[in-house]
Amino acid sequence: MTAEMAVRVGRAVTTVFKDHRGKPKIIIGRDTRLSGPMLESAMVAGICSAGGDAYLTGVLPTPGVAFTTSAAKAQAGVVISASHNPFYDNGIKLFKGNGYKLSDEKETEIERLVLGDTIADPSQTVPETGTVIHQTGASEKYIGFLKSTLPADFSLKDLKIVLDCANGATSRTAPRLFSDLGAEVEAIGVVPDGKNINHHCGSEHPESLIQMVLKTRADIGLAMDGDGDRLIAVDEKGQILSGDQILLICTHLMKHQGRLKNQCVVSTVMSNLGLGVALKKMGIRHEKSKVGDRYVMEKMNACGAVIGGENSGHMIFSDCHTTGDGSLTALKLIEALQAENKPISELSSMMSPYPQVLINVNVHSKPDIESIPEVVDAIKSAESELGDRGRVLVRYSGTQPICRIMVEGPSESDTQRYCKQISDVINNMIGI
Repeated sequence: MTAEMAVRVGRAVTTVFKDHRGKPKIIIGRDTRLSGPMLESAMVAGICSAGGDAYLTGVLPTPGVAFTTSAAKAQAGVVISASHNPFYDNGIKLFKGNGYKLSDEKETEIERLVLGDTIADPSQTVPETGTVIHQTGASEKYIGFLKSTLPADFSLKDLKIVLDCANGATSRTAPRLFSDLGAEVEAIGVVPDGKNINHHCGSEHPESLIQMVLKTRADIGLAMDGDGDRLIAVDEKGQILSGDQILLICTHLMKHQGRLKNQCVVSTVMSNLGLGVALKKMGIRHEKSKVGDRYVMEKMNACGAVIGGENSGHMIFSDCHTTGDGSLTALKLIEALQAENKPISELSSMMSPYPQVLINVNVHSKPDIESIPEVVDAIKSAESELGDRGRVLVRYSGTQPICRIMVEGPSESDTQRYCKQISDVINNMIGI
């Protein structure tokens, strides 16, 4: 993401979200990476030059920006972040005024304006430029919102938590939130320097979290990603809980409490087969969406579900929030832990994951997988061998030049072998 592109996105967002109420009010938040302030300034320039007012929250988790956008009755919200990616990447996430992600159609409209020349120079059509307003207290209001989603008697007293904030946006909110609720908090990944976001820490790299949980004999470890919209947990024995396991634990509690609307839960096609097996045993309907929390939410709305998520750790509790929120997910997971009065390791055993292997291949282009006969043959061969004992999923990353190959199977060795066979073919055909 370049500064020039950020200017154009700012103009496009302002143009698209103008309405009868006068100047569009656009909320802007960012994570801690080095390029954040530069892109924030460029975004402000684009918004103001198109006649919008830019409200700056500073560093704030993505779900915090979604909440602030809705609470402030803004026309749109902008997050400057590359989520779980390294510091040298950066990008932009957009929210509607109600705090929900944009539809494909709305994103396409904005993209058309950004790539076209129709709003390159708004000076002829914008009678008055916008202003910049610093949105003070955004972090405190967001923390207050998270607390409001909990039962009145909720307390984390006597609970020892290790919290890894990935040197990202939750560094300023999560430790305070859990401490305010009475937990004994050991926080790591809370000293961002612009370059260490997601670097050997956070949900993508939980090794340090595991060590700290075992060292301090904590009850649970919680790892966020750089922009705070996903969560990976570690139990008291140092074992990682996947997003699927977290989703199942929270779903089980909601069913027990009579809060599982339509007895339905949504995950993506990337979810482990073991999740579906466990949900079936519980008598819960399992719907699947395309990869991406936006598509999870769309499927949730379609089937009337109030909980959904991804194996990567994005969880949506639509009766509480409009988007995935790592801190909210952590609170809901701990609520389940307390309600069951069992260690988190025992709760995670409700699901028996199928062996799953994921290999990422760096690619120089992203042609349709079906257009590469050698890859199609490799996939069909693996699927034929696996039969109904596993599955294969091959897709491109939406944010990086990467092809992801995921295989689930009856054994670790078989799964590893099939995944490597397919990845080798992809690497030969389109790999870097």
